[in-house]
Amino acid sequence: MVRVGAVRAAADAGLDGVLVAPGPDLVHLTGYQPPAATERLTLLVLSADQEPVLVVPTLEAPDAEHAPGAPALTLRDWTDGKDPYAVTAPLLDVAGRFAVSDNTWALHLLGLQQTLPSTSYMSLTSALPMLRAVKDAAELARLEAAGAAADATYEEILKVRFSGRRESEVAAELARLLTRFGHEQVDFTVVGSGPNGANPHHEAGERVIERGDMVVLDFGGLKHGYGSDTSRTVHVGEPTTEEQRVHDIVREAQQAAFEAVRPGIACQEVDRVARAVITEAGYGEYFIHRTGHGIGVTTHEPPYMIEGERQPLVPGMCFSVEPGIYLPGRFGVRIEDIVTVTGDGGRRLNTTPRELAVVD
Repeated sequence: MVRVGAVRAAADAGLDGVLVAPGPDLVHLTGYQPPAATERLTLLVLSADQEPVLVVPTLEAPDAEHAPGAPALTLRDWTDGKDPYAVTAPLLDVAGRFAVSDNTWALHLLGLQQTLPSTSYMSLTSALPMLRAVKDAAELARLEAAGAAADATYEEILKVRFSGRRESEVAAELARLLTRFGHEQVDFTVVGSGPNGANPHHEAGERVIERGDMVVLDFGGLKHGYGSDTSRTVHVGEPTTEEQRVHDIVREAQQAAFEAVRPGIACQEVDRVARAVITEAGYGEYFIHRTGHGIGVTTHEPPYMIEGERQPLVPGMCFSVEPGIYLPGRFGVRIEDIVTVTGDGGRRLNTTPRELAVVD
């Protein structure tokens, strides 16, 4: 399970290796997730001149031995009272340049620097942004299953009453449904009603949803270790002409961006296409975030669909396409699907209707 491509990519980037602390990169590369956050050093060392080594505290070694990727690893354990950096140092080039996973504790990076003062480090995301970007068939299958579970959640939430209920109640229902359909982790349940919908990352609160409200729903999490993330906007009762028009513009932008997806175009082109539709309609200043983000073992990861990101799309990439319009003090609209790049275009992993749904 340990990805040999990580070592090759590091070498191509002029690096001597990759150092991976507990977090999504370690899960992706080895399937190992320590039982809890700890100050004790755990570090995967990948370099071209040796087999992969996982440095672990002795008390956690039995768990590491049962990780899916363990057969491809050499475990090097250390006990409390010993210097973990002295244990790790012989595994590293004394003057090497290494990519380090973004969530590595400063405590551990500083410890390595003190032990090996001639080494240098850079973030894994900046050094190897494509490390987790292209999914294999097994990963795509898990993302499809997560997307289907999110779709089932949306279909069920349309059946519940919205008017007269607090946002937090609807959010709790979304979380319950995601779990019911197989998510082991719920990462977010945005319910932005009326003026709260103009805040893209509004946290569901105590506002009571009223008839006449536009309601932005954005929810997702992890199923079998892979992410879901979808957004739909519903209306409580019949929408006004303006509300329907704004929703139609966002739907047109989302469709245009999806149709732009194909191998070889730059990530920024997806953003440009969506933004052009909204700008031409007169709402450009109200589209206030990127068009999309990658998804995999986390719900947000590279690549990003944003101006300036020139990384070409590659078959197997998976990311959100989620344009929106946010009118301060009034309402917001967002429509989001997860899309994967195919050999000649794109394929949605979310298939629920994108039309404005009317709820009670």
